[in-house]
Amino acid sequence: MSIFLILAPYGVFASLMLVTSALMSVLAAATVCLAVILLDAARGRSVKILGAGSAVLFAGIGGYLALIDPALAGSKVKLAVDAGIFTISAGSILIRYPFTLQYALESVHPETAAMPGFLRANYMITGAWTAATLLMMLSNLAMLYVPGLPIWTSLVIAFAARNSAVYFTKWYPSYRKLKHSTPPAEALPTAH
Repeated sequence: MSIFLILAPYGVFASLMLVTSALMSVLAAATVCLAVILLDAARGRSVKILGAGSAVLFAGIGGYLALIDPALAGSKVKLAVDAGIFTISAGSILIRYPFTLQYALESVHPETAAMPGFLRANYMITGAWTAATLLMMLSNLAMLYVPGLPIWTSLVIAFAARNSAVYFTKWYPSYRKLKHSTPPAEALPTAH
């Protein structure tokens, strides 16, 4: 699945937080999560840890906003989303099934999945996403507890963290393949 669809719920949430209520933002994000899950199911793919966990997270926050505290500050809602995504990501590592593994297994040949280092690469990529969400969570905490901090600071950190994780996700498999593949015969030194 393309990284665009994987990140779509979070993009919808972040974009809508700029123009509408937190409740509408999380409910729209939950709806997008469910749409991606249904698309996966229609294609015969598995339900993903990240997608299902995010749907529950967004719906849970939406329920909290609708039933308990409709006036919860947007910065606290963003913090709750980042904390939830961090928990899903770190939790997948702790249960020894990094969330990226499900996506990887559906997009590579079985012989690639059987290669030594395939699982380790997924731990590394999931770790990069976990670190990115931790940075975003810390930037939201700073916005809450450091008065006078410009809002663009949090946006820059979130943008840089997310884009770094996207870049690492694309770069690291190529790096591993290059590092651990057998060089072509013409590249090997010849004995004299």
